[in-house]
Amino acid sequence: MTITPDGKDWTWVLERRCAECGFDAASFDATRIGDTLRANAAHWHDLLLSLDASVRTRGDRWSTLEYACHVRDASRIYARRLERMLTEDGPHYANWDQDETAITDRYGEQSADRVADELVLTADQLATRFEAVHGDQWQRTGFRSDGAAFTVESFARYFIHDPIHHIWDVTQSGS
Repeated sequence: MTITPDGKDWTWVLERRCAECGFDAASFDATRIGDTLRANAAHWHDLLLSLDASVRTRGDRWSTLEYACHVRDASRIYARRLERMLTEDGPHYANWDQDETAITDRYGEQSADRVADELVLTADQLATRFEAVHGDQWQRTGFRSDGAAFTVESFARYFIHDPIHHIWDVTQSGS
């Protein structure tokens, strides 16, 4: 089954509550990202222990395993982007084609146990890095390849929606 690539610009989540998962990034306190990210990763770990984690139950959704691989890889990419925001002035990031990565890296064939462990570790590393942000660092900037501008603070609020939303994808939306 091929999933239609998601071409949406999700930056709108910074301005209003997500109608699907209910997360409200606009009211999320970015300084809470560490605890939130770790709790989310623990939830993913539990979901990946499910016997059917690699099964797609809907034609328009990835399996739990595929979403978990995406969340793990997004955490890795955001860790690098965060580091650049904190050490460079106004870095610009190359586009990341998440759908191509899912195909190339064969998300659906990866070991759920290994992905669970990697996701928890990667989330913890990113959480730790966000927890070290202080003062004016929250206002440092970075730019996505399409020109979208972020501060470290808005970057944290934007990022955390992704793993939260994908928990919703696999637990509430009939995946």
